[in-house]
Amino acid sequence: MHRLLDRLVIFGELDGRGILRQLADVSRQLEEGSVAPASLLPVVNAQVKHLLDMATRYAFDGNLWQSYLTFVLLTNENSFSLTAERRGIQQGSVTGIALSDFQVFRELFAFDFSDMEKKLGTGLLSLMCNYQAVAKDRMSYYRCVSDIVRSVRDRLAATEDSRAFYRVMCDAYKTHGVGAFGLNRAFRIRKDEGRIRHGEGEAGSLVPMERGGFEFVAINNLDDVRLSDLVGFESQKEQLLANTKAFLEGKPANNVLLYGDAGTGKSTSVKALLNEFYVSGLRIIELHKHQFEDLSNVVGLVKGRNYRFIIFIDDLSFEENEVEYKYLKAVIEGGLESRPENVLIYATSNRRHLIREKWSDRDDMEHDGDVHRSDTVQEKTSLAARFGVAINFRKPSAALYREIVLELAKRQLPEIPDEEELLRQADAWAIRHGGVSGRAAQQFIDSLAGSC
Repeated sequence: MHRLLDRLVIFGELDGRGILRQLADVSRQLEEGSVAPASLLPVVNAQVKHLLDMATRYAFDGNLWQSYLTFVLLTNENSFSLTAERRGIQQGSVTGIALSDFQVFRELFAFDFSDMEKKLGTGLLSLMCNYQAVAKDRMSYYRCVSDIVRSVRDRLAATEDSRAFYRVMCDAYKTHGVGAFGLNRAFRIRKDEGRIRHGEGEAGSLVPMERGGFEFVAINNLDDVRLSDLVGFESQKEQLLANTKAFLEGKPANNVLLYGDAGTGKSTSVKALLNEFYVSGLRIIELHKHQFEDLSNVVGLVKGRNYRFIIFIDDLSFEENEVEYKYLKAVIEGGLESRPENVLIYATSNRRHLIREKWSDRDDMEHDGDVHRSDTVQEKTSLAARFGVAINFRKPSAALYREIVLELAKRQLPEIPDEEELLRQADAWAIRHGGVSGRAAQQFIDSLAGSC
């Protein structure tokens, strides 16, 4: 195995602590006879455990070894894979180098572990080539990663030569992308006090950073919500769709502020966009207010990728003494570096102007006594002005609230109770839970569904 890895060029920079490198080192030491085989068995057992952990995390089954190799290929960001992500099949000198690397992986796909196992006195490695997984709930693993890896694995296993292997991988890079951005839909960022390793076991651990940096972490188990699930708010959904479609088509599009009453579906609408347009290359990065100092770094790391990124900021607002909004203003518009064409910011807020204002901010007076906006007010309102599209989600009328209740009841309840009684109970629920809203309607129906 170590002799195969020594031939790699484009894919040669593999994680030294990853499964492939560790097993290759065991292979080398067994061949050299430099250590007793019994002392290497714990290393092999540890790598088998890592394979099993991956199988659990991504619901891999069948040939775990081939699943792992496919995962390595799909997550290895290098000059070839990143170019293939944008252009697909390539021609030129790099083609021959890539074919050589893919021939190595074809041989690894068919690697015979029997000699290693005989020396080590174990049969665990062969067992990993025919693994029967326990059935898992689809909400308990990274479903996107699992579906892509298993599909590409089966196609690679059926290839007849390195050229066919090459074509499959180029198609996979073009279709699905490479790295965590290719395998996942949504991300958050996570600070790390030490150095972050680009490990093979995490499809969400994407960017190695120095001390005090951050990493992108994939968000698993997203709500499978669609815009059609949001009853009412048709004009708001149309505005949001029009802007997002223009963005995905490479046309001019605006940052979006969804503002208005609580529980009206602002956040749900953004989540629904991801489910609608994931296959078109849309990705979402969720950012919180305390992370705004990293915003420019986030934007810098995703520009130039073959995806369209929405940076999603939920429940955005600032109190008088909070100044994090200055980072956001600089990135949206006003800094020296222009915002990349593949990045937009979508934010939700209960406030139209985002930053708390006081009447004392309006203490500049004109000679005729009219109040005009002071410099303080200009500073506070300029953030909201940087969102080219502002969509107002107002609390639904009583009639629309009842319409939402009836529609949700049809979708979720096994049997629709008396309509008049249902609406009476829904009205009483709204009174007890802060008034009519889409959220109140959903909570009411969930309560009924739970008691059925």
